[in-house]
Amino acid sequence: MTPISFGEAVRRSIQNDPRYHPAAYELVRDALHVAAKKFRDENAEDQHVSGQELLAGFREHVLSEYGPMSNIILDQWGLQRGEDVGNIVYNLIECGYFGKNDGDSIEDFAGGYDFATAFTNPFLPSSQREPREKKSS
Repeated sequence: MTPISFGEAVRRSIQNDPRYHPAAYELVRDALHVAAKKFRDENAEDQHVSGQELLAGFREHVLSEYGPMSNIILDQWGLQRGEDVGNIVYNLIECGYFGKNDGDSIEDFAGGYDFATAFTNPFLPSSQREPREKKSS
């Protein structure tokens, strides 16, 4: 298989699934690197992360990059729940940019955390914060 550039992978993915803004693909790719750094030894050959680990890296990366604007930006780019992150990952797998392990599944991105809570809570006064582990429905 000939390697595909990231730009071409995004173009093909959007052609097949126009729900997500091109910047959402870059955000997920960058979050994948954050998750790999967080959960894998940088010298390990296999840098694969699970869907839930990617979502943890995604939350960390988004909060660090966009702060209190996170929810607004994510919404504009079509990212409203963990499953959206998974859809982007699987769009990139389908066009050959990302690989996957045998045990991987789109369902690995289900549940996780509620985006509205995860990306708003850190910026609310402590008296107004919801419990951090609230699950999405």
